[in-house]
Amino acid sequence: MADQKTAKKQGRGIKEVIRKSLVSLKRSPQNISLVFLVVAFLIFSLNLSSIANTTAKINGANMGQCEFVAMLFSILAFVVFLRTFPKRKPANKIMLGLLFGMLALLIFVDVVYLSRITSALTRADNPIAVTNETVYISTAQAVVTLHIVFVIITAVLLALLPVYAKLIRKINTSIEVEGNENMEAIDISDDED
Repeated sequence: MADQKTAKKQGRGIKEVIRKSLVSLKRSPQNISLVFLVVAFLIFSLNLSSIANTTAKINGANMGQCEFVAMLFSILAFVVFLRTFPKRKPANKIMLGLLFGMLALLIFVDVVYLSRITSALTRADNPIAVTNETVYISTAQAVVTLHIVFVIITAVLLALLPVYAKLIRKINTSIEVEGNENMEAIDISDDED
């Protein structure tokens, strides 16, 4: 008997956690795109050693600047994102435009970086070969490509925010309380009239 009560409490606990997270998501649906921005930053920053080694090995034009700009604007995008969506206020349009500009710049520098790697690997004279010692080059290619994908997903989610915010708000998160089904509406109109 006690095991059944404990199991019911655990079932209610999981349902309550899901309900509270849905309520939080209804209040701040932009957190979905923030998660993808965080993942993009983590992908890039946690593999920065492979990217730096690739930059040092290939030493292509503007590779160092692209790496620096990508890291800098990945961090600044967080600050701009948090300023774009202040708590309980509408989105700041100027900051939203700046955020889209930063995301576009991130995609641009990543594409330039990937083109430098590709040209170094496929050039006619003295191409760089990926061996066991230079496996970090293929890692850097994969990381930068994945970074581009997550930045694009973030931008798309931000652009579609008004659409899926309405859909999320339609989710019923109210709690059914026993004994309330027979309650009548309370009349709060002025009785003195």
